[in-house]
Amino acid sequence: MPRWPNRTEDIVKGGFSTPLDAPMVPAFPFAFRGCQILTLVYRTDIEAIRALMPEPLVPTGAEVMIHIYRMTDTQRLGHYHEVNVMVGAELSGRAVGSYSPYLFLSSDIGVAHGREVHGQPKKLARPWLDFRGDLIVGGMERNGIDVLTGTMPYKQTAADIGQLQAIFPFATNLNLKAVDHIDGTPAIRQLTSRSLADVTIHECWRGPCTVELRPNAQAPIHRLPVREMLDGFFWAADFTLVPGQIIHDYLKEA
Repeated sequence: MPRWPNRTEDIVKGGFSTPLDAPMVPAFPFAFRGCQILTLVYRTDIEAIRALMPEPLVPTGAEVMIHIYRMTDTQRLGHYHEVNVMVGAELSGRAVGSYSPYLFLSSDIGVAHGREVHGQPKKLARPWLDFRGDLIVGGMERNGIDVLTGTMPYKQTAADIGQLQAIFPFATNLNLKAVDHIDGTPAIRQLTSRSLADVTIHECWRGPCTVELRPNAQAPIHRLPVREMLDGFFWAADFTLVPGQIIHDYLKEA
């Protein structure tokens, strides 16, 4: 019989996950290849952002990015789709990046890894990305409801990814990690930060976008209402997910 990692010295190592003989959560690093991303950018109410942002993070603007990913070849996870709703955020003197109040995936492994390791608020859903004639279309369905629909012209104006990064540094993701002990007392209350590594941009396009949000109490993206539609971006990239860092520990600060 093979011996699975059931000894204390195995369990206390980083990257450990259950089940013992078929771990759910992959260890760092792992690579994403051939990703296609439709990024919808719009302006919302700054107060709506503040209402969803955990202190001591503060918003850096009223812009919202909704990234709709087609992950075509992800190491250990395979093919899946993802929606990441981001706003600009700053932890004074420590970090500037993006905060994700909502994240949705079609991968159970992606949901588990995002929640257990990063502290991202991931839920299962059915995101999708499609090309329909001269239009790039993306959206998401959860609970049988079309929560999100976004569009952008198909590859009309060449762009640089730096134009998107200039809105706010979305490649650095700040997250609220909240985990309780079995008795209900707080075990982890942290702000974490992670940045993508080995980023290669294969193409990038820009054009006017549309964003339509439909209310859903379990996927409440509508709490960041669309006040002004800005440009969208379609881009393709490779990148690697690597370990991040703890930038604020609420329990130690308390």
